[in-house]
Amino acid sequence: MQADRIWHFARRREPSFTCANLFWWYAMASDADVSLTPRPLYGADGLKLPDCYSDPPELRDDFNREFGTFPLFHFWGPATSIASTEWIARAARAVDERLAPTLELVYLPHLGRLIDHLQERGCRVIVLSEYGVVPVERPVSPNRILREAGFLALKLDLGLEYLDPARCRAFAVSDHQIAHVYVQDRAVQDDVRKLFETTPGVAEVLGEEGKRQHGLHHERSGELVLLAEPDSWFTYYFWLDDARAPDYARTVDIHRKPSFDPCELLVDPALRFPRLKAGATLARKALGFRYVMQLTPLDARLVKGSHGVVRGTPGDTPVFLTSEPKLLDGDALEAVQVRDRILDHVFRD
Repeated sequence: MQADRIWHFARRREPSFTCANLFWWYAMASDADVSLTPRPLYGADGLKLPDCYSDPPELRDDFNREFGTFPLFHFWGPATSIASTEWIARAARAVDERLAPTLELVYLPHLGRLIDHLQERGCRVIVLSEYGVVPVERPVSPNRILREAGFLALKLDLGLEYLDPARCRAFAVSDHQIAHVYVQDRAVQDDVRKLFETTPGVAEVLGEEGKRQHGLHHERSGELVLLAEPDSWFTYYFWLDDARAPDYARTVDIHRKPSFDPCELLVDPALRFPRLKAGATLARKALGFRYVMQLTPLDARLVKGSHGVVRGTPGDTPVFLTSEPKLLDGDALEAVQVRDRILDHVFRD
């Protein structure tokens, strides 16, 4: 569901419609009347400072002054805590009190006290989750499998290995329990498919017809799409020796890693004194030295929950909860119906 489509659709029906979109990355690109999203400051010297972006701009200054700087490092990473939720909830309450938007979309890592505030003001409330989480115990690394079969290309820099997608005959981009396999050498596509059809932890290998059936037939999809078994998930790992892992592998770095890495939420249990290591690294930062915060583990078996493949079992599907059940037309919703149900809460009695 794209947020900007909600805005366009709603404005065509009601010119006075006012929307607020708080805390998700596409807030910067939407035409919502009010936007607020995490936006770190990146200095030319490599310094990364917590901050946020807002439209109108004065909200950023007001909220940073009233609530303190947005706790970015409590929003994602091994220090994640409810502090980020509390900041977002305070900002959401402030937007509601000052601007009274017709529709306010808020992304909360945890459920907080925001519902009480909104219900006291007579608002209709929806609680929508993006996905359900299922227990997993088996990581599968498609790029390592492609490497061992001779389809992956790597670049060696300063003794460390980096993926070289342009030279790969095939490579995978993993996202939880789904992986897109981009086969640039079509002559090996059948070989790649057979390779994954016999890989433990891979439930299905989708070609063109399979992608159509699952709604994944898109020009940017991989030539093949892998679906994991219920107890499995896909890593981005492509190195075979941890000593040659790229420099970003042990850090929180959502920009350079070629796929999602849930291990960024964990502290490497192999570190004897992780707080001491982190403190020493921050001291280097404070003194103006270059530093790398290397706390992320490389043992994917530490990840115990994942999502992506919906099989209709308890826990693996998203939830749509509402204070107005009369506005629901059945027991279940398709994802493409969510936008219309949200707008029903605005326009229907």
